Formats: sequence, structure tokens, C-alpha cells
Amino acid sequence: MTNDDTRLSRRMSLALRHRPDDVGITLDAAGWTDIAALAAALACGRDDVLRVVRTSDKRRFEISHDGTRIRAVQGHSVAVELGHPAVEPPERLFHGTVARFLESILANGLTPRARHDVHLSSSLETARAVAARRGTPVILIVASGAMARAGHAFTLAPNGVWLVGEVPPQFLAVLDEAEGDQG
Repeated sequence: MTNDDTRLSRRMSLALRHRPDDVGITLDAAGWTDIAALAAALACGRDDVLRVVRTSDKRRFEISHDGTRIRAVQGHSVAVELGHPAVEPPERLFHGTVARFLESILANGLTPRARHDVHLSSSLETARAVAARRGTPVILIVASGAMARAGHAFTLAPNGVWLVGEVPPQFLAVLDEAEGDQG
């Protein structure tokens, strides 16, 4: 993506996940809005929006089957019901964080804070990349299989991000990087 596309992607994320009112768009109950309305609100063209969706490696957005609407696939702080189906998770998933949050996480678990869900990855590399954006990465191993057996529901966003309401501390372990990737 070009620098301009990266800036547009960030503006789209802000509008579609957190502050649609700030740009004058309305999201329906499932988070969808008209592509033309979003493009007009962000002072860009429909083709610009579609290019960002097509070229983004993070795949944060999806286009409706009829090609007229767009939404963010996860990460919302505004009330939406995305309708992702419940899926049986793998035995373990990963979450990237930084050392300054570790004590609190190990005591209280992972909570969504201002978002709807906790975001988890099946890829150790993805968890590392997420954590590295904020400081020295710490990778948490989530016993997702055990969580599912204990009644926690997992969903899978179209971009491969695993979502769960919370991760209680008893299902967390810190990855010991000295032991290798483990996954």
C-alpha cells in the first residue's frame, strides 16, 4: 500500500470501527454503510476505498455481496452485531502485548476494554507483529481449546482474527521465547 492508502485505511478504520458520526456516516446494526457515502465523507473516490480493501494485508474491511456496502470485520468500539459464526478454536491461540501490561493481564485476564471482543491469532508471527507496534513484545499463549470446553464461545472474523469475549487468567501462559517458537 502507498502512504496515501495507509492514511486512507486508518481513516476508514476510525470511521467504520469507532467514530462514524465524526465523518457523518451511519452504520446499520451489522456495521455496514454505503461505500459511496463513506467515500464522500472521507473526500475520496469509490475506487480509492475499493483499492484499500483489495490491497490491505490486514484485511480489516469487507464488501457486501452486492458490492454496494462496506464494513470493518472486527475491532469495533461502537455497538454492532457482526454475526460471525461460532467456531471451534484450535487448542491454542496467541495474543501479542507488551511488558508494561503483563502483570495486570496475568492477574485479571484479557478483556476487550473499549472494543467488543478480545482479538487472538492462530499465528505466532502475527501476535509478535501486533505487539511490536507498541513496544517490546510479549506473547501470550491462550488455552483456547480448554476455554471452549469450559463454555467460552469463539468466532472467527473473515480476516482470520479469532474473537472471544474475554480470556480469564487461568487460560493464559507467557511464551518463553528461549524455548523457540512452539507453533
